Amino acid sequence: MDTITHGIAGALIGKAAFGGDEMLAQRPMNARRIVTWSLMIGATFPDIDTLRDFFSRNDMLMITWHRSITHSLVCLPIFAPLLAALTRALCRWRKWDVPSFAALTGVYAVGILSHIFLDLVTTFGTMIWSPLGWSRPAWDIIFIIDFAFSAILLLPQMLAWVYASKEKRRTRSLGLWLVSEFTFLAVADLARIVGAPISPQNIAILGLLLAVLVFLPAWRSWGTRISLANWNRAGLFAACTYLALAALAHHAALERVKSFAELLQLNAQAIGALPLPPSLWHWDGLVRTPRGTYEMRMDLSDKSPIPAPANSQTTSTNAAAEAPPINYSYSPEAISNTYIDKARTLPEVQKVLWFDRFPVTRFHKEGDEAIVEILDKRFPQIRPGGPAPFTYRVRFDAAGNVISQGWEKD
Repeated sequence: MDTITHGIAGALIGKAAFGGDEMLAQRPMNARRIVTWSLMIGATFPDIDTLRDFFSRNDMLMITWHRSITHSLVCLPIFAPLLAALTRALCRWRKWDVPSFAALTGVYAVGILSHIFLDLVTTFGTMIWSPLGWSRPAWDIIFIIDFAFSAILLLPQMLAWVYASKEKRRTRSLGLWLVSEFTFLAVADLARIVGAPISPQNIAILGLLLAVLVFLPAWRSWGTRISLANWNRAGLFAACTYLALAALAHHAALERVKSFAELLQLNAQAIGALPLPPSLWHWDGLVRTPRGTYEMRMDLSDKSPIPAPANSQTTSTNAAAEAPPINYSYSPEAISNTYIDKARTLPEVQKVLWFDRFPVTRFHKEGDEAIVEILDKRFPQIRPGGPAPFTYRVRFDAAGNVISQGWEKD
């Protein structure tokens, strides 16, 4: 999950569940505002590990260091009281009213825990047991950047701000609607560019829904009678509902992928159903086999079933012949050669293979130079014609010496 969404989630939790106040309220700093600020800081704190990239030239840190120690459940009991102590010291210096050390420790623990949880539900993998263990659990429920989920977290907080003032609610609601519509259209255009377009009908429906959400509370001024906490509780409930629906969609998509693997009688080494933006309906089914990876893009709104395999191979073949066509692609693993074998011995490549869940090795020649590429199919190609994210390239000369290696850039 991106850091901004983590911060929005932390602020929402603070105001919905811990009595937090608006972060930028035109009131003196008080304990309630400190609660919201602390939860927001706790929810963004784990991504502090990315700062190491600014002071290091090690391009492996994104896969070996990010989402490790600062994202660890083991280290959470260390970070929460440390942040609480620093906050109390700052508040005493500024002579602000501040919650107790125990209360602040709990607030920071919830903020850090929310970050860990929201990273777990994505596909990247989070080393929650580091430094005791370095596995990378990933629940594959929502995409790493999910604009719909971010909007669900943010919109209730903005509506609470809009309808906090009877005098300014009209101008604020109009401004919020204009900014929201512009942002939505920009996201829709971005989805089109990356190959996941939103249909014009859905754009119109979602735009209308956004207008209703912004302006409906103005009817008879009932929006001004809703408290800050209740606005944010509604947002927290909506976010939890979205995650629950995403979990159900993931289960349905994973069952389709399993049926696909059984139908083709694949020797599956790994099976996954990964979310594709921008909606809960679109999923990427992946099956890794010894000789390559199968990929099946799914739209869960399409009710065409994948037939279950029969008991015998003959009847299974007949079932496949009678079934509706299944669109899938196959990325073969390059046949091993001396260049590939040598590349796999490189420490950096071994780290890449440790990180990858659905690795595919490719090999080609450019003149006298040999190129070995390793990519992970769980990261979809963002720009048509460009390299897939996290594609690692090793270039050899004619004598088999490494000329260069690193992540492939656009």
